[in-house]
Amino acid sequence: MTGKAEIYIDGSSRGNPGPGGIGIYIKAGDDEFRISEPIGSVTNNEAEYQALIRALEEAKRLNLDEILIKTDSSLLANQILGNYRIKSRKIVPLYRRVIKLLSNFRYKILLIPREENRIANNLALNASLTSG
Repeated sequence: MTGKAEIYIDGSSRGNPGPGGIGIYIKAGDDEFRISEPIGSVTNNEAEYQALIRALEEAKRLNLDEILIKTDSSLLANQILGNYRIKSRKIVPLYRRVIKLLSNFRYKILLIPREENRIANNLALNASLTSG
């Protein structure tokens, strides 16, 4: 599959840090993909980055070339766009991984209200419930 896709991402951490999960909803033409995975004990910001990394890996696997990434994480969006510095040493390698993966795509990152990110949010929350 080549082409365009909208990718909704969310990360969840119960406890910050605590049991985490990622949720990804990809809409590519008539196709839809949902990913819900537990990721162990993480901070909320780490979960958001892991959701983005997993989404980009999936987009690459699907041979997508143009993606619109939608997130309700202001911190993540602004760090990726270069508006905010990254202060956490744990986030730096995740950020570098994201930047490397993004080089495979034409992309935009859009900050959306939480209400517009319900599917990814529910997938992330459900995954965090099974995370240990």
